Order: sequence, then C-alpha cells, then structure tokens
Amino acid sequence: MYGKEIKKVLISKAQIDERVRELGKKISEDYAGEKLTMVCTLRGATVFFADLIRQIPNEMEIDFIAVSSYGGGTSTSGEVKMVKDLSSPIEGKNVIIVEDIIDSGVTLSYLVKLLSTRAPKSLKVCSLLDKPSRRKVDFKGDYVGFEIENEYVVGFGLDYDQKMRNLPEVCVLKEEVYAK
Repeated sequence: MYGKEIKKVLISKAQIDERVRELGKKISEDYAGEKLTMVCTLRGATVFFADLIRQIPNEMEIDFIAVSSYGGGTSTSGEVKMVKDLSSPIEGKNVIIVEDIIDSGVTLSYLVKLLSTRAPKSLKVCSLLDKPSRRKVDFKGDYVGFEIENEYVVGFGLDYDQKMRNLPEVCVLKEEVYAK
C-alpha cells in the first residue's frame, strides 16, 4: 500500500484507534445527557469523523460542510471559500466541528466565526491533528488527537492532490513529491 512517495508512518492505526476512543469518551463526558450536532468538514475529516461518531453514545445529528482556503496548492491562499454549507439550522444546538488537521488556522477561524453567527448553544472544534508551527491566525482546537511537527502528512483522510486518503495510518510524504 505504501509507495515510494511515503517517507514514514507517523501515527499508526492502533495509535489513532486509541486516541479516537479517548476523544469520543471525553466528548461524551462533556456532553452527558445532551444531544449533539456533529459537523464533518469535507473531505479530509470523513474517515476520522466516521470513527469518532461511533465512539459517542449521545443522541446526535450529523451534517457536512466544505470550505477551502487552499485551492489546489499546499499553502493557504488566506481567502476562504464556502463550497458546501450545512443542510440544517444549528440555532440552539451543541455543535462540534470535526476537522482532519488544524494547520494555518485560517479556515477553521473563519468557520467558527461563521457558525457562531447562527446562534448555536455551544460550538467546539475536534481535530485529529494539530500543527501549531504553521498558524497564521490565533486558533486552538477544543479536542485534539495529536500535535505534529511541520511535515506534509497524508492518510486517514488526508490527501496529496486527492490521493492517499485511504491509507490506514497518518504518514509523512517525501518532500520531493510535493515540492515539484
């Protein structure tokens, strides 16, 4: 499954599974007896989202949103574009945005500000990965799986040019692949 593009496995499937269980338990405890609206950011968070929601026994609704500040490149343009909005209103609901990675913070900062205007009861962010060294805006996730160094990662939903999302681990991509 791993080709010459992969430098190393950064986070194993077993490590991911354990951390997803821990995050699900923490969210369940924080929202005991409360209904949740879990919002998956498309497309990168889908694999993490599917695993995470199965670890949360709370009554929940799910929805999907797609925003982008990257276009086809590897660095943010700084301009966020709404690709797909939520299907249902979130007013008065406990909303958790589920993201694959907090990188520059630009996209998530925009998304949190936007969804805050829709009067949710609460609004939090859960991300599988956090790369604080790349922040362009002040942003911190509420539930974070792993903090990582500034390496280009793929797998477990994360992609390079729409490829490698299906890898079961989080892997580091060789620099010569994306530096072309």
